[in-house]
Amino acid sequence: MISVCMATYNGEKYIREQLESILKQIGCNDEIIISDDGSKDATQQVIESIGDKRIRYVKNTGTHGFTHNFENALRLAQGEYIFLADQDDIWLDNKVDVVMKALQNVDFVTHDCITVDPNMQILSQSRFQEFNVKPGFLRHLMKSRYLGCCMAFNRQVLEASLPFPNNDFLVEHDIWLAAVAFAYFKVSLIDEPLIYYRRHGKNASSGGFNKGYSVRVKIEKRLYRIKKLIDIYPSIKERRKLYVGGGTARK
Repeated sequence: MISVCMATYNGEKYIREQLESILKQIGCNDEIIISDDGSKDATQQVIESIGDKRIRYVKNTGTHGFTHNFENALRLAQGEYIFLADQDDIWLDNKVDVVMKALQNVDFVTHDCITVDPNMQILSQSRFQEFNVKPGFLRHLMKSRYLGCCMAFNRQVLEASLPFPNNDFLVEHDIWLAAVAFAYFKVSLIDEPLIYYRRHGKNASSGGFNKGYSVRVKIEKRLYRIKKLIDIYPSIKERRKLYVGGGTARK
């Protein structure tokens, strides 16, 4: 089973196109969980008008902000495989097939994307080339360019990553998920664009385009991430015993 987890906030303009690009690729028993962070526009009405039983719309009543809004969706995921999705992108038709094939051999994947403007004019044919994206824990620690909307992973990664660290300024959802994956799981980068990544000036996150933190803040962010990774090691070790031993967790 696949769970697509999406965080929304005032997403009425693009969300129908995005949901339609996803729904045609997933199966009848898969799900899209949408956690809304208090939209003031017609986001909910647009979603409900699609009328697809695979869509589950919930409101985030916990900590607000895109990181914890995604966490709210992830907590509700029932699937063995989890895809992250933004409200304003478009999935290419082969995304699910390519990603699911990769996930048969690894725990976590992130793929390339085509960056477009609000009118779908191409700004970059490859984020991987634009930002010289490469794999590796240390590379991710020093300068991460991975996008949550390009990530998918199995349930082991999900369970190891929850709950998210409390301070979402020091570590955002996609930074955290990739950090956990690189530290403790098998990761693969798919060198193929599988979505149109839309930049329109009102994106919830900067996507790595506009961050200019001071050296002090950069160091603080990295130290915080390392500390949180160390904190979760005992629980990951215990889960692995269950997986290997054939307990209630998936082998």
